[in-house]
Amino acid sequence: MEKGLTSATKTKRTHTDTGNSSGNNNNILDNALTSYNEAAKHVRMPTGIYDILRYCKRELTVNFPVRMDDGSVKTFTGYRVHHNTVRGPSKGGLRYHPSIDLDDVRALAMLMTWKCAVVGIPYGGAKGGIVCDPRQMSERELENMTRRYATEISILMSPGGDIPAPDINTNEQVMAWIMDTYSMHSGYSVPAVVTGKPLAIGGSPGRREATGRGVMFCVREALKHLNMPTKGATVAVQGFGKVGSAAAYLLQSKGLKVIGIGDVNGGIYNPNGIDVHDLLRYVKEEGASYVKSYPGCDAISNEELLSLECDVLVPAAMENQITGRNADKVKAKILAEGANGPTTPEADKILADKNVFVIPDILCNAGGVTVSYFEWVQGLQFFFWSEREINVKLREIMIRSFRDVLKISQQKTVRMRLAALILAIERVAEATRLRGIYP
Repeated sequence: MEKGLTSATKTKRTHTDTGNSSGNNNNILDNALTSYNEAAKHVRMPTGIYDILRYCKRELTVNFPVRMDDGSVKTFTGYRVHHNTVRGPSKGGLRYHPSIDLDDVRALAMLMTWKCAVVGIPYGGAKGGIVCDPRQMSERELENMTRRYATEISILMSPGGDIPAPDINTNEQVMAWIMDTYSMHSGYSVPAVVTGKPLAIGGSPGRREATGRGVMFCVREALKHLNMPTKGATVAVQGFGKVGSAAAYLLQSKGLKVIGIGDVNGGIYNPNGIDVHDLLRYVKEEGASYVKSYPGCDAISNEELLSLECDVLVPAAMENQITGRNADKVKAKILAEGANGPTTPEADKILADKNVFVIPDILCNAGGVTVSYFEWVQGLQFFFWSEREINVKLREIMIRSFRDVLKISQQKTVRMRLAALILAIERVAEATRLRGIYP
């Protein structure tokens, strides 16, 4: 097992590299470290703590067999990485994707540490993933793979140690399989071992929409800060999964006008507004695979979607969507990052020069981990709250966190992303200092 952020192969960047000398701005580990280095210059801390926060605490790579429907056996590779645990158990999603690698998981685990710290949740950051294409697998094969992976990472996973959650291509059902697998090995039901579960087995009301709801709260605060009206403000959303769809209909419910929506296969545009609830119905009831087939709208590419003239742009898909290549085409006044790492450092500087107000991912999409924390607390106590209580508590935390970050941005005259990272690093560094170095 490797130490810290050192690379998985000789061709990968080591944790000591701080730049992008290769010229590749699409490595999210490079991006995470570049952002960390920039923010750390504004935080007073000993060199030793600076180095600790650049390393991942532990990393696990597992290669495991799964029996497929045709009787064959296929070997899959999975990862689970803990970046930091000084503020509490590690928390982070699990994604199924054919292109995920160890560097991706390291970077996303680091982002989770900062995200939890920004909103004041007592968690450290983790992330996990399996290299696979779930679209090419049956439900039985996905279940077999998930249960075997859960068994393999159970040496790290526990309610008090590491709590997985859904991410790209995983959902409530996947979390139910993981919870059941862990519970079967324990001999009793352990609902607090994962979050994002179905309500019937200990999930939390409001969890499904939590990330999108957090985006909505942040967008409304940004509009208020910029003295822009909420009613009629135009929105484009890239991504129509759990985050993008919830953000779209929640923003629409507050009076904003959604004029563009896209998914992996392209998007739609209607300057008069798109009925998001009807689009959701269409996708579900008509069996439509992609939003681009929705009638009454113009079909556009994702590149065109990102460059729409609008007040708010919500990238809610994958990493590295806004880069040095296309950032100058962004015409939105507010960029609300529903996805993890959708903007590269190079693009961030271009957006700053264009005076685009960026609500960074570690703040903007933190609604999900916040309600995951609520679900975990409820699972530990076997005592559950109402959805109204959940949403009220979420609103309080998101608004307070937005204002905390905005205050640092104004005091230090830095952009919002840098301010959020400064706040997060200060909190994790202080916890590290107080706990001390064992032994």
